[in-house]
Amino acid sequence: MFSPYYKWARGRRTPADPQHYCALNVALYGRGANRWTMTERGREDLRRRPTRLDIGPSSVRWEDGRLRVVFDEIAAPLPRRVRGELCLTPTALPGRRFALDPDGRHDWQPFAPCAALAVELEHPRLRWQGHGYFDSNFGTEPLEAGFRDWDWSRATLADGSTAVLYEARGRAARDERLLALHFDPEGRTQTFVAPERVQLPGSGWRVQRQTRAEHGRAKVIETLEDTPFYARSLLSTRLLGEEVTAIHESLSLQRFRSPVVQFMLPFRMPRRARRR
Repeated sequence: MFSPYYKWARGRRTPADPQHYCALNVALYGRGANRWTMTERGREDLRRRPTRLDIGPSSVRWEDGRLRVVFDEIAAPLPRRVRGELCLTPTALPGRRFALDPDGRHDWQPFAPCAALAVELEHPRLRWQGHGYFDSNFGTEPLEAGFRDWDWSRATLADGSTAVLYEARGRAARDERLLALHFDPEGRTQTFVAPERVQLPGSGWRVQRQTRAEHGRAKVIETLEDTPFYARSLLSTRLLGEEVTAIHESLSLQRFRSPVVQFMLPFRMPRRARRR
């Protein structure tokens, strides 16, 4: 959905086929092991089946109630191989979608808000286990057509449940959507009263960041991804009576629309599309 090539293609007279602009993104963060891969490929490298999706040398598939992702990619802008697999085992699949805008053009679905995760990599050689999460966005128009920006965060609580905050601001001033959701491991979903808003320091690229936390207790532990239109961060915060560590993202679609940003994107997102 952030493909500059797809955005350019949409501006032409002939309709753009989204299946000709697909990528599998792998992001690793850690001392000596930071990697980012997002190589875009065309329809000739795409295969779709009911329980499996192949994009070039990588695949995503459901097997025995688990989501298995096998990848063999090259990082950008420094070309380093990223090869391995992860296995995500949901504790439950709630199956509920949430509208992000009043016109029903954009939905968000947390497929597996509570899950176990196992990762094993050959390049770099790493392995770990922990908590996993799997969601998706759906829309009938480009994100930048519907939103100015949003902030999202997810935290795993002590009992294995998950708290999610999703605050999306539409292009019209009245179009704001705030979701504060608690998912338990059995798949039950409850709303909770969103705590007070906390303004966080801007990223290195001055992307504005904010979240909500009880007693205003939230701070940035580390900025994992810092780009001109997107920041991914690790937060120390307080939700539902617990001190938790949360993964947080701030997305500026105003920034994403900028021609300068569109010009910069291919350096992190190269395209390798075969011709028929």
